Amino acid sequence: MSPTSQPRIGLLAIRVSSDKQGLDGDSPEAQREQGESYAKAHNIIITETIILLESASHEEQPMQKVIDACKDKSKGFQVVLIKSIDRFTRGGGDHYSPLKRQLTFMNIALEDMYGVIGKAQVNTLEHTGFKYYWSEFNPTQKSEYLEAERAKDEMRDIMSRMIGAEIRYTQLGYWMRQPQFGFYSKPIDTRNGKRLILKPHKDESKYVIRLFEMRASHMYTNQQIADELNSMGFCTRKTVVRDKYDRTKIRKQIGGKKMTTKMIDRYVSKLIYCGVICEKWTYGKPVKAQFDGLVSVDMFNEANRGRLYVEIDSRNEVTVKEKTVPEHLKTKQVYNSDYPYKQAVACPKCGKSLSGSATRGKKGVYYPAYHCARDGHYFRVPKPEFDQTIEDFVRAITIKPEYIDNVIIAIGELWRERQSKQIEANQQRIEQRECLKSQIRATVDRMRVITSETALKYLEEDVVGAEKEITRLDEEIAKQPDLQAEFDQVLQYAKYILEHLSEMLLDLCNPLRKAAFFGAIFNKIPTYAEIDLRTHENSSLPEVNELFMIRTILKSTCGDLTGNRTRIARMRTWCPNR
Repeated sequence: MSPTSQPRIGLLAIRVSSDKQGLDGDSPEAQREQGESYAKAHNIIITETIILLESASHEEQPMQKVIDACKDKSKGFQVVLIKSIDRFTRGGGDHYSPLKRQLTFMNIALEDMYGVIGKAQVNTLEHTGFKYYWSEFNPTQKSEYLEAERAKDEMRDIMSRMIGAEIRYTQLGYWMRQPQFGFYSKPIDTRNGKRLILKPHKDESKYVIRLFEMRASHMYTNQQIADELNSMGFCTRKTVVRDKYDRTKIRKQIGGKKMTTKMIDRYVSKLIYCGVICEKWTYGKPVKAQFDGLVSVDMFNEANRGRLYVEIDSRNEVTVKEKTVPEHLKTKQVYNSDYPYKQAVACPKCGKSLSGSATRGKKGVYYPAYHCARDGHYFRVPKPEFDQTIEDFVRAITIKPEYIDNVIIAIGELWRERQSKQIEANQQRIEQRECLKSQIRATVDRMRVITSETALKYLEEDVVGAEKEITRLDEEIAKQPDLQAEFDQVLQYAKYILEHLSEMLLDLCNPLRKAAFFGAIFNKIPTYAEIDLRTHENSSLPEVNELFMIRTILKSTCGDLTGNRTRIARMRTWCPNR
């Protein structure tokens, strides 16, 4: 350095390609040390340093932020110092030239630490004493462009090897992305090298499994499922959103949301939960994963209720059938509270499930009915008559006396199992509460040493959110019933229910649950003729579960429902209006 050279005001631009490299590695600090050493040797005074944690291969270049900072003339920048051209851009000469031209128009030099970018300007008409825009050029311009293109080629080679390998391994059934909710990534040794698979997350997987269990039972609405999961402590993963250019700065935190009815449908349709991968890298075709899902394929199919159906053959080839609902049927429901017994009683003609709808009469009055019109036959029963038939049959069902003690024992075992689950859930809430307290203490300790107002603001929001969660957990713990104290009372209720089974089945408020309990009485779906007490004497009885028995013997076409089925001669009458 010449002793007469004047010092220059400079901006040090540091860029690394990934968050991990910038947050966990030493690349930014290494560039800073190298830049400060270079600036001291070349009489450059670094007044500002900008660190960018983002790839320079995108269309929108991160170094544009550095150039925008140079537009502030009050800072007086004379040079922008970079480690090398590949730290400035990896977009090739097409991106390098416009970026450098913006600095040239502001009379700011671009300088690298390896000396590829020359400082000299040559005028080919200097001997004549004239200068034009085309006669002045930088002798190192070609080498700079070649270096920019080399950086682009290097980026292309790296990305091709990395993304190409990830696509191949995804098609083989391994997992190459961030783990879905309910899983965590685990590297294992395989014949394809060390690859990633998904394993059940110890805290998150229970929510997904419970969601599928409740959906597959067909006894709960989406709102009831969401309420159940939220009471268990469900919330989505919390992630931070970093600054677009300076990845060391956290702009906001997202996630931590409760389950909603819309989220239920989204979660239940994810094929990864039954061990199937289907995404862009598999060309939208399902692939059997190299790991098990959180639920079985059968439970997945049952939970999706026919909208998605997964089949896996002996060769692990996967077929996914997606049900397309016609436009005129999109407003109809398989499980309709107005016609709850559609799936519980079958047509006596074809043995298939019934349909339910209301026809409009000439006077504008609607007449609801259960009906079937398949294969050329027609069967129809008005809804009031159908409901009365169900009620008559339910009142004729009772539990066999020899099974009552066994049922009481089974109820006691289920109650104790529920009690153990409640104790486990309360223990989890207590552990979660202690964990939140520890987080609050750790956050407060961090706040004592942090001076950034933005960071303090986000830390305060974390503390407030944790305190609210602790309050919610305290309320849930306080309102949990004492199951041990209620055990004797539950047994009394159980005995009453067994003795008054018909009344309990008929008095339920939820019609879909009432129909589900009715269907549990039978070994297979009965036809309407089998449960109709007015059928002829040659009608067969429905196959009820061994726990139940029909109190009346259906030998006649009329009589009471107390078991005294005395045959009464039918009166033959003639009506002129028939």
